[in-house]
Amino acid sequence: MTMTVVPAKLNQSKDKLVLLDQTLLPHEEKFLELDQVEAVWEAIKKLRVRGAPAIGIAAAFGLYVCSLKSSATTVLAFKKEFLASRDYLVTARPTAVNLFWALERMTKRFEEEAEKGVAAIKKALLAESEQILAEDQAMGKAIGAYGLSLLKPGMGLLTHCNAGGIATSGYGTALAPVYLGQESGYNFKVYAGETRPLLQGSRLTAYELNKAGVDVTVICDNMASLVMQEGKIGAVLVGCDRVAANGDTANKIGTSGLAILAREYNIPFYILGPTSTIDLDTPTGADITIELRAPDEIVNGLGKRTAPQGIKAYNPAFDVTEAKYITAIITEKAVVRPPYQENIKALYQ
Repeated sequence: MTMTVVPAKLNQSKDKLVLLDQTLLPHEEKFLELDQVEAVWEAIKKLRVRGAPAIGIAAAFGLYVCSLKSSATTVLAFKKEFLASRDYLVTARPTAVNLFWALERMTKRFEEEAEKGVAAIKKALLAESEQILAEDQAMGKAIGAYGLSLLKPGMGLLTHCNAGGIATSGYGTALAPVYLGQESGYNFKVYAGETRPLLQGSRLTAYELNKAGVDVTVICDNMASLVMQEGKIGAVLVGCDRVAANGDTANKIGTSGLAILAREYNIPFYILGPTSTIDLDTPTGADITIELRAPDEIVNGLGKRTAPQGIKAYNPAFDVTEAKYITAIITEKAVVRPPYQENIKALYQ
């Protein structure tokens, strides 16, 4: 059973990007209709849409609907506006590679259709963005099947942040094996780390798993070691925002600590994500730009101040898990195991 709410899609007339505002979950399901590049940028920046695959889908659809606003009659003028919108959207989130991947695909499609005129290019941009959505939906199910093959019925699973249906467009990535297992009677017991400071685990993962009838328990992030020690966890499943060529992986802040704990307790630690999150141009995790977010998300993140006025706060949104702590990287194409440098490259050969 998958989520019925798609976080990023087009309206019926296909002239507006429709986003589920995830900042309001779990209390309210509100959809935004956007057709201005500034509004799309703000929605990505402010986490109204989040999760690497969903960001890519939103960026592609956003670039398309913004192109519809153009009144340019020549390809040269239209391209200038298109590239300005693309370059602006690129700046919304620096760590999630799907944003850059999707915008690059849209740019490549523009170039392929450039000889056919403005109307034909707009039509092609729609087709490309819809193809990105369709591929993501198929990708989630494939990742889920590979992931499920590594798990046993009745297992306790720990996850971090949110890499489910509302972070993608269907089954999700890290949660895809959970949903497939739910359909097959595996009866997993999922532990969702709350994921400070914005609580994507307790607000979003718990919300969608509970909605799908999955047995889910929320724990504070600092409880993970005890829960592992008690033998409640058979595997850790997390998503990814960028995978370097050597297997080092950027994901939500707190992920690397879970990987180190999992190694200590001899628990498999799995990264699940599409090949679009693998960045062969990034040699190692040290080359990944880590997004720094506003200190206010920590000290006043949910509307109530939790630290003295004027106090400093350090708020990196992601950390990098070294490849040596990762048991396997599960993609839609294969389960990739060490040595990652060699086996990741083999995916593309």
